[in-house]
Amino acid sequence: MQVSGDPDPTSQTFHDAQTQWSDPTMDDHTYTKAPTITCGMTTAPSTERTLSVADVVLKDDTDCLLYTGIPLLEFKTLVSCLQRFAPTSPAFSAEDQILLTLMKLRQNFVIADLPRRFKMSPGQISKTLTFWIDVIAEHTQDLIPWLPLETIKATLPQIFKDNFPNTTCVIDCTESVLQKAKNLDSRTESYSHYYANNTVKYLVAIAPSGMVVYISEAYGGKCSDRFITQNSGFLDHLRAGDEVMGDRGFTIRDLLEERHVRLIMPAFTRKKCQLTNEQVTRTRRIANVRIHIERAIRRLKVYKILSQTVPIHFVPKIDRILKICAALVNLRGELITRT
Repeated sequence: MQVSGDPDPTSQTFHDAQTQWSDPTMDDHTYTKAPTITCGMTTAPSTERTLSVADVVLKDDTDCLLYTGIPLLEFKTLVSCLQRFAPTSPAFSAEDQILLTLMKLRQNFVIADLPRRFKMSPGQISKTLTFWIDVIAEHTQDLIPWLPLETIKATLPQIFKDNFPNTTCVIDCTESVLQKAKNLDSRTESYSHYYANNTVKYLVAIAPSGMVVYISEAYGGKCSDRFITQNSGFLDHLRAGDEVMGDRGFTIRDLLEERHVRLIMPAFTRKKCQLTNEQVTRTRRIANVRIHIERAIRRLKVYKILSQTVPIHFVPKIDRILKICAALVNLRGELITRT
């Protein structure tokens, strides 16, 4: 996270009631009782295999979407790709370790809740989360590709073809609320006047098809859209002739013109009395397609680690968490229809 002067959040004590919640819909689950299944022929001695949490919890796509944010097949594929990186633990399978991590991101269960679900100590839970957030972020970064112009053109939805056929990407900044730190300097750097709270702010860019093609690192909530756009590395992905669509907060026209990139944004009155009919029509058309970046951000915040209060001990991992959530959104694959 790009906030200077932040102390080590793990060395301090923080108190915030906002991070203490429970999910009543989970009270009727009994998978922590570790049911067993008996295998073998009747003529041979029977052996018992303890079912993993994933075996019991993830019965179908509905369950998997609830706990991980992705369908069951995609979860199994992810596990098969990542399990070779798992540390040896006969009592804790790689599948359960990955499930634990995604459950934390998807539902933001408090650390005191997860040991009950997985029958592990709080220390083991914390170590597992720390390890897998790093591993998953490293090995899923290819799921957030900056698409070639040919691919963008080939997947352009009809609504863009009709009004903005040369659009390369749509951008917006969004914020996630932070658990308050005791350090006043940290509070000042992360305070957002828009949210009237301490937040982290990050830039999201999608292709016209709806795929997340870029997500920045996290910045303090006080940072402007222009500052994040200029310093996050987003501009390095643009090429001459590209067109970027943003809202009125992106005062970046001069930055884009230096790279021969065009900015598409709604008109505003400034000192004029009112917009012309042509400007009103164009602004409405922009709003009709910009809704897709808002929907992409909403899909991103299906992961409650981003839509609820981010626990202070996860601040050092927030950049990796953003990458994982964006990658999982793309893995789920809900894109704009092209018809």
